Amino acid sequence: MYYLRILVLWGGLISFAYATPPVDPLKSVQWETMYSLFLQKHPVQFDKTIQVFSPQDAEDSLQVPVIVDARSLVDKGVEEILVFADFNPLPKILSFYPKKSQPFIAFRVKIQQATPIRAAVRTKEGWHVNGVWVDAAGGGCTLPSLSQANASWEDHLNEVSAGIWKRETEQRLRFQIIHPMDTGLATGIPVFHLEQIQLWGKENTLLAEIHPQEPVSENPIFTLNIPLSSTQLALTGIDNNGNDFAVELKP
Repeated sequence: MYYLRILVLWGGLISFAYATPPVDPLKSVQWETMYSLFLQKHPVQFDKTIQVFSPQDAEDSLQVPVIVDARSLVDKGVEEILVFADFNPLPKILSFYPKKSQPFIAFRVKIQQATPIRAAVRTKEGWHVNGVWVDAAGGGCTLPSLSQANASWEDHLNEVSAGIWKRETEQRLRFQIIHPMDTGLATGIPVFHLEQIQLWGKENTLLAEIHPQEPVSENPIFTLNIPLSSTQLALTGIDNNGNDFAVELKP
C-alpha cells in the first residue's frame, strides 16, 4: 500500500505526494535510502519476472558480471533500466534506455563490499524492481584501474571492438570500449569515466543508449539484444573529460 506524506508549514500547507517504499525482500538497511535517491515519487513494486544474474560470491571485486533481463515487461513498454548497488560508495551503476533494442543488458561492475545489486525497470505504469545479494572481499571501487600501470594506455583510449551473432529472432551484440573507468576514489587519481554510449542503426535510428557511471568496470564490455533488421550499425560515445568516439560496427 502507498501513502501520501504531508508537510505543514506555518501560514500554509504544502503536500508532497510520494509513496512509502514496499518492504524489501532482500532486507537491506539501505533500501529506503536507495528508494529516496532513485525512485521517489513513483509507484514501485518488486517483480520476480525481472531476472538479475550475478555470482553469489564475487571472485574479483573489480570485475563482477551482471545480467539484467527485463524482456518479461516488453508489453508494458520498458523506458529505462536503472542498475544500482546499495552499499557501494557510488551506488548508481548505469542507466540503460533500450529504445529499439530488447530490455536486456550484460556488463561487469566494481563493488566495494557485500551488497544487493538491483535493477529498477521503468515502464509506463511505474518502477518494477528486482535484485540479488553479492558477497565480495571488497575494495573494488577504491582501487586504481590496471591501466594506470601502463604508460601507453592513452594511445588506445576509446578504441572499440565488437562481435555480432545472429539468432532466429534477434541479433546479439557484444562490444568493448578501452577506458580506465576511474571512480575518483583511488588516491591521486581523478574521476574519469564514460558518460554516454549510443548505438545507431540504418538512417540514424537510435537503437539503444547507455549512461555508464564510475562503478562500471575498466574497459567495459556490454552485451545487448538488437533487432535482426538492424544493419549499418554504429557506436558513438563521450566521457566526462569530453573525449568522444564514433565507429562503424561490422560483423
